[in-house]
Order: sequence, then structure tokens, then C-alpha cells
Amino acid sequence: MSGIVRSELTRCRRASFRVGWLGVTALFTVLMTVFVFSAPAHGLSGNTQGPAGVFPTATQLAGSHGMVTTLATASTFLGVVTLSFWAISAASDYTSGLIRVIVQAEPRRMRLLAGKVAALAVWTAAATTVAVAASCLSAIGMATTSGISMSHWWTGIAATIAGAWIDTYLALLVWGVIGLVIAVLTKSSTLAIAGGVAYVLIVESVFKLVASGLSHWLPGSVLTALASGGSADVTYASAVVLGAAYAAAGLAAATIAFSRRDIVE
Repeated sequence: MSGIVRSELTRCRRASFRVGWLGVTALFTVLMTVFVFSAPAHGLSGNTQGPAGVFPTATQLAGSHGMVTTLATASTFLGVVTLSFWAISAASDYTSGLIRVIVQAEPRRMRLLAGKVAALAVWTAAATTVAVAASCLSAIGMATTSGISMSHWWTGIAATIAGAWIDTYLALLVWGVIGLVIAVLTKSSTLAIAGGVAYVLIVESVFKLVASGLSHWLPGSVLTALASGGSADVTYASAVVLGAAYAAAGLAAATIAFSRRDIVE
């Protein structure tokens, strides 16, 4: 099992994958931080709906969690990035034909899938660390230029950052599993990425319009609540349970498909 994980980790170290994932994660986080900290000055906070709900006010940005507020706001974007790279990793085995070689070397397919998930979970931890670092550093810079007080940020800062890291990581893990499942089922990273983006931008938005009471329990809303430490509609405990349920269901579907499907079909 450890050999499978090491092999997957090595394959993920190629520059296009490593720099792409971590670089895009940092870029999105910094851009969202700039936008969030600039929003109060342009009247876009307090009552303006954003990707993770209402944009924080200047008072909230100056609160004890102000340094990591961006992570919750950017969680959907970071989730789509994570979904994309998990999907690329899974689908590239099929498009390159490498899957035949891998299965011949290790015919126990459940171990292969578990090894890939473990390796991608490690890379997701790295991406989460990059996002947290980018959020903290860019928040300090934006607070200085925007006149946001940072006096409350330093109280319990270690616990605040650790909590934000854990919440973001858990949310991104589920996003990644969703991308993996779609890629395994379709053998296409394009379909997985397009499906994930379309779901976030269209499907859940439509549900919010026609069935607002049910939309809170859909994956996007649940994972946003998880990354935010809970929301007005979904408690943190509920978000953790539902997120775990979505991940478990997705992994079960991927395992069944990967274990039973003819690998050369």
C-alpha cells in the first residue's frame, strides 16, 4: 500500500500538476482577499451576496477571524480547483493508457484507488497550507492599505489559523472526491471539470430559486458551511456529517465502478 501511495505522490510531483494546483490555489486566494478587503469601501459588504454567502463587513474583517475570513469566501472557487486536479489525476490514467500497466502491476484495484486517494489527500493538505498562507499574508497587506484594524487578529491566532486550516481541508477533500468520482465514472477530466463548474454556477443557483429550503443541504452549500465553520442554515456539526456522507457515497460509487468495470472498454 505504501508503495502505491509513493508512486502516486511521485507522479503528482510533475511541474504542470504541482505548480498548476498550488499556483492557482494561491492566485485565487490572493485575488479573493483583495476583493473581500476592498468590498466595504465600495458598499459591497453586509448585504451583498457572494460565493460563500454575504460578504463580510469591515467590522467582521477587523474581528478575531479577519485574517482567515477569505478562506470561507473563496472556498467554492478553491473547491472547484481541487475537484479539477483530482479529476485530472484520475482521468489521465485512462487517457494515457497507463491504467492498463498499473492494473497489471497491482491487480487489487481497491488498493490502487485507495492509494490514489491517499496521495491526493496529501497534495490537498499542501494546497490547503498554501491557501491559508496566502490568505494570512495578503490579508495583512490589504488590512494595512484598507485601514482595517488588526488589533484583534493576534488573540488566539494559532488556534484561529489551525481551525481555518482544518475546516478548509475537510471541505476541499470532499470537493476532490467529487472530482475523482466523476472522472472515474466518465474517464474524462473535461467532463468532470465542466460538470463541477456547471453544478456550482447553475444547478445549485437554480435550486436556491425554486427550492430554497432544500438548497441548504446540497453539496455546494454544505461544503461552504463546512469551510466557514457553520452557517445560519447549516450548523458545523451537520456540515461535517453531511460532508462525510457525500464523500463516503462518492468513494463507494467510484470503488464499485473501478473494481468491476472492464479496464480496456
